[in-house]
Amino acid sequence: MQPTPLHYFPLAWPFAMGLFLLVAFLVALVQFNILVFAYAKLGVNPRHVTLLLLLTLLGASINIPVAQLPEEQIVEHQHVHYWGVEYVVPILRHWPGTIIAVNVGGAIVPTVLSIYLIVKHRLFVRGLIGTAIVALFVHQFAYPVKGLGIVTPTLTPPLIAASVGLLLGWRSAAPLAYSAGCLGTLIGADLMNLGAIRGLGAPVASIGGAGTYDGIFVTGILAFLLTWSPPRSTRETAPPLSEYES
Repeated sequence: MQPTPLHYFPLAWPFAMGLFLLVAFLVALVQFNILVFAYAKLGVNPRHVTLLLLLTLLGASINIPVAQLPEEQIVEHQHVHYWGVEYVVPILRHWPGTIIAVNVGGAIVPTVLSIYLIVKHRLFVRGLIGTAIVALFVHQFAYPVKGLGIVTPTLTPPLIAASVGLLLGWRSAAPLAYSAGCLGTLIGADLMNLGAIRGLGAPVASIGGAGTYDGIFVTGILAFLLTWSPPRSTRETAPPLSEYES
């Protein structure tokens, strides 16, 4: 089977290596039981933390095609150098159509976890309001890039999501920030900009991939950090794993 352009890691390797190191650091914290208490407050079983992190990171290279835009003609500019002078020559090329895909690590995994947290913490109304707020704000910062697709500043979605989580639900800030941040980013950055995909010349437009994956990943990490609060006494420690076996 020949490899297809659908399966690729959406970030450049220097940035991707930073994410790998971040995940390795978080996994180490989980293994030392430091983040167990934080994830318990979020509503995720500590036994599943490492699996979720790995699925989010490794699933970033898997894109599931769901549609293909019609064929079109695009204009590219070729730079020609002649006797020290640079000329820009427009060239009309036939484009077979951009493939619309859904990224596993940047869309499917965060969406499933977001829905789980909304149901578990009964955040139906606040989750809907928070998602709408994040989507509207992120949509203002998202912009199309030729050859790539829709991109958003990395820190914009997590900062907006954190603010929404703290304002709408102080006690449930973490699950609300994660859910509204992930769903709002997917809706505001990708779904609301599907009409701008045509003419960008991108072979694959991945929902939750490329320009939005890093924002969604950082949103999840920031939401997890919101769960952490220093113990009020020396007796308040992480709950033993035996509590989750019942």
